[in-house]
Amino acid sequence: MAQGGGAEALQGLGVGELLARLQGLYREAEAAAEGYKATEEALKAGQEEEGRLSAELAKARTALGAEKAAAGRVARAQYQGVGGFSPYARMLLTGDPRGAQDQRRLAAREGARRAGVLARLTRTERRADLLATAARKSLDARQTLTAQRMRNKQQVDLKLKQVERVLASLTPDQLTRLGTREAANTAAAQRELLESGRLAATPRTPTAAGGAALTYATEQIGKPYVWGAEGPGAFDCSGLTSQAWAHAGRSIPRTSQEQWAQLPKVPLDELRPGDLVVYFPTATHVALYVGDGKVIQAPRPGAKVKVSPIAANPLLGAVRPDPGAAPLAEFTAPSLPDGEAGDDTGYSATEAPATSAR
Repeated sequence: MAQGGGAEALQGLGVGELLARLQGLYREAEAAAEGYKATEEALKAGQEEEGRLSAELAKARTALGAEKAAAGRVARAQYQGVGGFSPYARMLLTGDPRGAQDQRRLAAREGARRAGVLARLTRTERRADLLATAARKSLDARQTLTAQRMRNKQQVDLKLKQVERVLASLTPDQLTRLGTREAANTAAAQRELLESGRLAATPRTPTAAGGAALTYATEQIGKPYVWGAEGPGAFDCSGLTSQAWAHAGRSIPRTSQEQWAQLPKVPLDELRPGDLVVYFPTATHVALYVGDGKVIQAPRPGAKVKVSPIAANPLLGAVRPDPGAAPLAEFTAPSLPDGEAGDDTGYSATEAPATSAR
């Protein structure tokens, strides 16, 4: 299936194995998309750094030109002297002791000024050289990232085409049986989680920002999953969570892996609405916690933003974008749509993605 995914490759597979194969392709597609977005973010940061270095280098070169001009003037004055004599010659030829002392002070001051000019010139030359080296390295890194981004995009396109071929090869009966099996697996995982006591039984209220993020995410329900999308018409998983919190006034990392790595962890039994729930060992999927054991997520290619059981995917943990904020005393949760707001197909725990994703 990984090579072609044609109908011949699916013959004789049971519904369980077929589901695992299809879910594996979904995960690979999302992992590739997340990898592309991570590279895109790194490239954007690199371009900003390159611009900053170029601006600093231009300033350093301007300053270097000014320092060279000043050093040239000092050298000419030292060679020519003033009135044909150097300060030291004038000091020796004067017949006035007090005048000689004044000349000595002037000579010392002139020497210090010349030394200062030369020291500034040396420092400016060194800084310009360092900035030029850094700018060259930044350019090399940008070119490398650009090539990597192209390879990641090609990988995403390949995985999505594989998914499309597999789905096109399935009969209506196979699709029905797959949906039934997947819903049963999700329900069993949700039951096991709730019975384990890992989630708090007492409802919690969100912070003001968490409530705003939840409201925004709720308004996106029904919009399609599109890899790399950050709204307003479509989203991928981390595009939804990052935009939800952006609309709540807090900037968080763009990719699911960076959200997991950079935001403070929170135990599942302390989850409050607005927290982010992260999935798979490599943090390749993320959703926003609603409360009552449910999340809002942009599930996968071909699906829509919806409310799902928190155990629709294998849990890694949870993070909180605003750990220092106090929860609201009261909160009226936004109303959720019926029907598709409940059970949702997810990914199985087998063959979890091994690559980073966004």
